[in-house]
Amino acid sequence: MNTIRMATTKDIPLIRHMAEQVFPETYRHIITPEQCDYMMDMMYSEASLLRQMTVEGHVYQLLSVDGEPAGYVSVQPIDTDLYELQKIYVLPRFQGRHLGRTLFDAAVSLVKRLHPGSCRLFLHVNRYNKAKTFYEHLGLRVTRQGDYDIGNGYFMNDYIMEKEI
Repeated sequence: MNTIRMATTKDIPLIRHMAEQVFPETYRHIITPEQCDYMMDMMYSEASLLRQMTVEGHVYQLLSVDGEPAGYVSVQPIDTDLYELQKIYVLPRFQGRHLGRTLFDAAVSLVKRLHPGSCRLFLHVNRYNKAKTFYEHLGLRVTRQGDYDIGNGYFMNDYIMEKEI
């Protein structure tokens, strides 16, 4: 049985543990191990996750399959009618079960609860990440692309994809 629940700051170690499993696997053919380590620290250190949840407004939701953690999604309000899908990951051993769609639908439902009217949801996806096709199937479209400096000499080479919801 699949369940989704809102995360709290008490879930930070769990989010970090899942990220340690999925993030390097997702990006191993796209970025260097050094950049992966840098990004893991930048986005998934306990201090970073705490700041995201308490200061930056990220709302995390956790997916479990038969009681076992299977993935997570986070959404951040950017403006009154603009939300960013910050993170959406399914652990490797759970991939291929349409759980990414489950997480995406949970994120959209959350945004609709926060903003019942029309709004936009956008995300960054690496230009070499096969997830672009997944997002296109969900109705997102590329609106622009860029190379975004994330510090330490590293860049995120991303498409920005959007969807009206």
